[in-house]
Amino acid sequence: MSTRIAFLKGHGTENDFVIVPDPENALDLSPAAVAALCDRRAGIGGDGLLHVVRSAAHPEARAMAGEAEWFMDYRNGDGSIAEMCGNGSRVFARYLQHAGLVSEGDVAIATRAGVKTVHIAKNGDITIGMGRARLPEGDVTVAVGERSWPARNVNMGNPHAVAFVADLAHAGDLRTAPPVSPASAYPDGVNVEFVVDRGPRHVAMRVHERGSGETRSCGTGACAVAVAAARRDGADPAVTGTPATYTVDVPGGRLVITERPDGEIEMTGPAVIVAEGEIDADWMAQTLD
Repeated sequence: MSTRIAFLKGHGTENDFVIVPDPENALDLSPAAVAALCDRRAGIGGDGLLHVVRSAAHPEARAMAGEAEWFMDYRNGDGSIAEMCGNGSRVFARYLQHAGLVSEGDVAIATRAGVKTVHIAKNGDITIGMGRARLPEGDVTVAVGERSWPARNVNMGNPHAVAFVADLAHAGDLRTAPPVSPASAYPDGVNVEFVVDRGPRHVAMRVHERGSGETRSCGTGACAVAVAAARRDGADPAVTGTPATYTVDVPGGRLVITERPDGEIEMTGPAVIVAEGEIDADWMAQTLD
């Protein structure tokens, strides 16, 4: 391993990430190493880590190499692996543009949830095709303290439980995962969104992301919220034949989500690279001893 390892820091609506470029997949980023890098006091700090690898160089992405040159090997802040991260995808695309690897226009990115298409606009916003939502059957309940709410089970390549509440403060501190029942609905854990209405097709949310705690934003969560709101409002595009667009306010900013009649969902929002530097490999080795 080289003495120093390049990194960048970026965010999408304040969902922030450590970015580690590693085209040939040469780095051994263990869960402990990722957690150390994402530590906000002793490391660089981030809600998660974006490991940038050529698809052909990663065993989980080789089958997608013909469609997408780059693979987003996404890790949660605790080092665990996640299937997909919507805000992370936009920041990943911004990094590729920043590094001169892609330009404005459409870019294909491989993820554990499949190949995603990203559009980098001239005005700086990035739109990503998030695929289709799945709505598993069965009742789900979310609880915080003495309160509980029915929740909508929405899968965006990763699992979500969406609860509509009267006040976002009812979500509590969200440092620990809110209990969700039945547990069998989410055998690998779940992201939990609490949602209030702000106006016609305009909602606000807070989220507990599995493996990260409360974050300032969650892209797949915003998509899940928009889908759940559209079903609640009788605005299912597959039924109406008309796209449904929702503005979703998150603590870190604003995202715009559109679900088309064919079920495809698009998310538009900002993505920013704020810094770049080097990780001291000796520090990382000492941290993991």
